[in-house]
Amino acid sequence: MLLPDVSLAELVLIAALAAVSAVTGGVAGYGTGALMPLVLVPIVGAAPVVPIIAISAMFTNTARVAAFRRSLDARRAVIALIAALPTCILGAWLYTLLTGRGAALVIGSTLIATVPLRRILKRRGHKLGEKAYVAAAAGWGIVVGGTTGAGVILLSLLMATGLEGAAVIATDAAVSLGMGIVKIAVFGATGVLTTSVVVIALLIGVVAFPCTFLAKLIVERLPVHVHTAMLDAVVIVGGSMMILGAFR
Repeated sequence: MLLPDVSLAELVLIAALAAVSAVTGGVAGYGTGALMPLVLVPIVGAAPVVPIIAISAMFTNTARVAAFRRSLDARRAVIALIAALPTCILGAWLYTLLTGRGAALVIGSTLIATVPLRRILKRRGHKLGEKAYVAAAAGWGIVVGGTTGAGVILLSLLMATGLEGAAVIATDAAVSLGMGIVKIAVFGATGVLTTSVVVIALLIGVVAFPCTFLAKLIVERLPVHVHTAMLDAVVIVGGSMMILGAFR
């Protein structure tokens, strides 16, 4: 077997959640990085999760850019890329030094922290100036380099600069594409990209790509606040389970 440690039933489960997370991510702008660890960690362990999602996200983010390309704010995307790329390299390298338990703690803690952080940033309601946006993007680079689910932070930053709706989704996807290339390069150079990691990532990406265009069809019909509340609950529960598992 190509993946001796992963059964056919587990691959089907991964593919099913990839489809669900791609639709929710296409609607709300995030979801794949927050939901996929919930099924990946029990199956493959915590350590390979970030590399798997980094590769699969290339498919989903490409689809989001294509689907919402007319709303893309290229200037804000370029600013975020320039500010975050160097720190993203640092974050990805630090992740490769973690043990399986350390990776589980980092991923679980980050997932839980993104929920109140997004709500705090949204509640404040003020717009970020350009200098503050650059500084915040640089800090986000470290987090996104070594964790999953950190895309919600960038969404909050983009909304704080004044972007709304499809513009947030498209700009976030464009920036995340650049981050993904850097992360994959670092993971490849450090030997993290095993056959299992690549195969599972490609499975997720292939399943998720068309689902993103399905999300575009329902983006104006689904009550986003309902979806967001449900996803927040899943993220908190899933992150807590990862942290508890790390101590077992």
